Amino acid sequence: MVNPYGRQVYTVDLSPQQVDGFVFWTKNIGPFLKYLPEVVKRGYPFIVQHTINGYPRELESRVINYNHTVEHMKTLATTYGPERLVWRYDPILFTSLTPVEWHRDNFAHLARQLEGTTDEVVISFAQVYRKTKRNVEEAAREYAFDWREHQDEAHVLSVGRALAQEVAQIAQSHGMRLKICSQKAFLIPGVVEEARCVDADRLERVAGHPIIGKAHQKGNRKECGCFASRDIGEYDTCPHGCVYCYAVQRRDIALQRFREHDPLSEFLFVPGGEIIQVGNAKKKEDATPEQRTLF
Repeated sequence: MVNPYGRQVYTVDLSPQQVDGFVFWTKNIGPFLKYLPEVVKRGYPFIVQHTINGYPRELESRVINYNHTVEHMKTLATTYGPERLVWRYDPILFTSLTPVEWHRDNFAHLARQLEGTTDEVVISFAQVYRKTKRNVEEAAREYAFDWREHQDEAHVLSVGRALAQEVAQIAQSHGMRLKICSQKAFLIPGVVEEARCVDADRLERVAGHPIIGKAHQKGNRKECGCFASRDIGEYDTCPHGCVYCYAVQRRDIALQRFREHDPLSEFLFVPGGEIIQVGNAKKKEDATPEQRTLF
């Protein structure tokens, strides 16, 4: 792995002795379906956090059509059980293309389609960082939609809490609990719960045995309720073209890197000519229970 900040290389031990389980985040599990039996065969419990927003192409230019991902969720639920699956409807971005009413109707439509595939849906409201602001503004100019008037913090909090309460009721009617990721201002006692996307409790139910690393709970960012984990992804490599994405600074560069990816390489992507400092890998026999890993 390459550290996304200092660019040092470090090795992550993926042996069954050191991995409590995997959490796969995706918007398209389809290409990975054929590999999941191998994950099971090797004894790794896993959870799939599958994002399905059904957004217009102006906001998600290369995301697979949601009809396909809904079918993938149904396949996963039938093959591995709904306990392994979590639907993510996030981030919620308010624009003239996707106002509050659009989200309410769209969420209800998707929830009907996904009934029986999971008992949990996670939402969050878009946080517009500097790089995402640039990408959204470029898309707004290109496709002539408005978004600025929808981003006032007080407005988002007000309409967001109301929307969260509505979609929580919709989710419940389809057998799902609604949770929110890293945004405690939108919590509603008894209605909208705090999400733990890296969820050791769910992983224990999937694995059928205690998770050793469960004792170590440490979120990845402010207000994050996740258990400790190691992210083995890489920034600026996803080709989906989502204008709101925090992990892609330049969509054209991400697409280029995706095309240049070498499946035989140890790395997802290493920019040509970059000087990388090689760090020391921790030997697996030295790892304490707190250092065992959820991925």
